[in-house]
Amino acid sequence: MHSARIRTPFFSTVALVSVLWGAACNKSPEAPPPGGAPPAVEVGTITVRPASIPVLDELPGRIAPMRSAEVRPRVSGIIVERVFRQGGSVKAGDVLFKLDAAMYEVERASARAVLAKAEVTAAEARQQAERGEKLLASGVATQEQHETLQAALRRAEADVAAAKAALRRAELNLEYTTIRAPIGGRIGRALVTEGALVSAGDPTALALIQQLDPVYVDFTQPAMELRRLRQALKDGQIQGSSSEQANIQLVLDDGALYEKAGRLLFSDVTVDPGSGQVTLRGEFPNPDAELLPGMYVRGRVEQGTLSEALAVPQQAIQRDNTGKSQVFVVAGNGTAEVRPVRVSRIYQEQAVIQEGLKAGDQVIVEGFQKIGAGAPVKPVAWTTPGAGLQPSQPR
Repeated sequence: MHSARIRTPFFSTVALVSVLWGAACNKSPEAPPPGGAPPAVEVGTITVRPASIPVLDELPGRIAPMRSAEVRPRVSGIIVERVFRQGGSVKAGDVLFKLDAAMYEVERASARAVLAKAEVTAAEARQQAERGEKLLASGVATQEQHETLQAALRRAEADVAAAKAALRRAELNLEYTTIRAPIGGRIGRALVTEGALVSAGDPTALALIQQLDPVYVDFTQPAMELRRLRQALKDGQIQGSSSEQANIQLVLDDGALYEKAGRLLFSDVTVDPGSGQVTLRGEFPNPDAELLPGMYVRGRVEQGTLSEALAVPQQAIQRDNTGKSQVFVVAGNGTAEVRPVRVSRIYQEQAVIQEGLKAGDQVIVEGFQKIGAGAPVKPVAWTTPGAGLQPSQPR
């Protein structure tokens, strides 16, 4: 008796293998589950901390000499010699020009002669007056004669005084034929030459002397900006700096920074009616005569200090469609949040935030180009470009 044998049809086995293979091919382990959240984007952030930031205003200005004097003649005459070196340095009292002094020497000699004559006349009148007193005492001369002699003596003494004054004037005129430097400093080119006839009333000066160490710099600032600054000082938002403590840095016309710092002297008390500007004057050392009068400069003037300022890197500031400033901050749920802000000023590539942020906020500085509002983010501490990102401290 043969045992029973169960045989599976060939087509059934093939169909079962095909179904299992298709199921295996349709299964994909990399596919995200339906409704899964997108991955968090790594962004560089900073934590906003209060800091003291100086209030710096960059103002246009012009260099002005500390002292300036035009060399002018005090008497008329012909220039016979120029003594100084054009463009060089002079000291107060140095001889600059010499005038023809012959006529003034004659006037001095004449004044001396007039004085000598007046002194002789006065001596005679004095003798007559003394003799008249004796005659009056002996009863020979009358009181009227005595008074006449006394009056003649006083006239003679007055003539002596006038002659002395005329002699002094003649000596001064002779002295003024030697024209000297009224102040020390750098002297420019000579504006007249030898042989020119000059006089005290000439509109053209002979030369110009300017004291260039130190120099003044006159800055201009809008009166409205100065008023806002003073209001902030009054409200306590800004701590003021005294003139002795206020530092000024100069930026030259080629963009270079002048190596020596200056100090703010004063702010003018009037406003220019044409421009609405107020003048601020600073003082700068200039030992090498690098700063010349009339040179255009820009000054970074420290006018106070923001004691509790909040600042973020300037690159964190974005603009919306209307041009208003905004930043991305990390919200409490780990997503990016758009926060409108108001920037008051820029200091060393830091934007000082007046409104919109508070201490402790995490501001996104790098990586905001890859995210939008509400996107999940992974904050890492941002330092400086090229330094890499460091994990941020837990909040």
